[in-house]
Amino acid sequence: MSKKYFFILITSICNLFSINCFAQAYPDRAIKLIIPYTPGGGTDTVGRMLAEKITSDLKWTILVDNKPGAGGNIGMDLVAKAKPDGYTLGMGQTSNLAINPALMSKMPFDAVNDLIPVAFVAEVPMVLVVTANSPWNSFGDLVKALKAKPDFYKQATAGAGTVGHIGGEMLASKAGYKVTYVPYKGASPAITDLIGGQTDFMFATPQSVLGMIAGGKLRALAVTSANRIAILSKIPTISEEGYKGFEATDWKIVVAPAGTPPDVVRKVNDAVQKALKHPALINKLTDEASSPMYGDPAAVMKYIRAEQREWDAAVKAAGIKLD
Repeated sequence: MSKKYFFILITSICNLFSINCFAQAYPDRAIKLIIPYTPGGGTDTVGRMLAEKITSDLKWTILVDNKPGAGGNIGMDLVAKAKPDGYTLGMGQTSNLAINPALMSKMPFDAVNDLIPVAFVAEVPMVLVVTANSPWNSFGDLVKALKAKPDFYKQATAGAGTVGHIGGEMLASKAGYKVTYVPYKGASPAITDLIGGQTDFMFATPQSVLGMIAGGKLRALAVTSANRIAILSKIPTISEEGYKGFEATDWKIVVAPAGTPPDVVRKVNDAVQKALKHPALINKLTDEASSPMYGDPAAVMKYIRAEQREWDAAVKAAGIKLD
């Protein structure tokens, strides 16, 4: 029997008989928060803001560890296989917890059984961006060009199976155009190549591109939320551009390895929710077009299961496959 499953067995027995198997107060040492993407992207930005707030308020030590690759699967696999003691957490999000299980016949971990949803963090739409010198000034311009030259233009993505990738595939199917998808190990290298002209457009999180938009290096054409976002109030939604009902948002949720003690899960959930209610963090999230999310572990579990069903249906309807 592996150490992990022995730990799960002991934890279950202790919970069954209401025995405190973990005498030391949690946390008594540093907590590792695995971010499954490169530094600088949306998930990394939100994760670091949250870690800093909890550290400053509760005096916990949270060390951010970026483990990018495979649409977030590499990082989440490390979380799933970690010792379930509360000292390894992960910033899970839409792609690795809901989209990839629908796309891939073989996953390195089971998103349902190997991970415990701990706490909501935030939800954010995607922004469709092109370079500032692009000939396209609207989403309609882009669609017209893509239809004229099928598979000629390149869409950068922060990784295969991310919301930017699959949301883009869903929109391509709905709008009737074809492009070549170029996956990267995170938003930062994807944006660098977009600005450099190696690709033509990208669906990116606001956090990763707002500075480039303000600095005149990128131009926003549309957002994927149901409604416009305040910080880009002049930018229309995809729905407004003629594709009514289209929506694709990215959410962030803290997860832990299966078998993590319930009292530890609750303690981390309380810490995250407390941090997310602080006006300074709310303002930071709002400034980057994110919306804080709240709820106990049971609500997080219910939400993830619903999202997994919805993305599975969307992926199948669009006929998207990665393997």
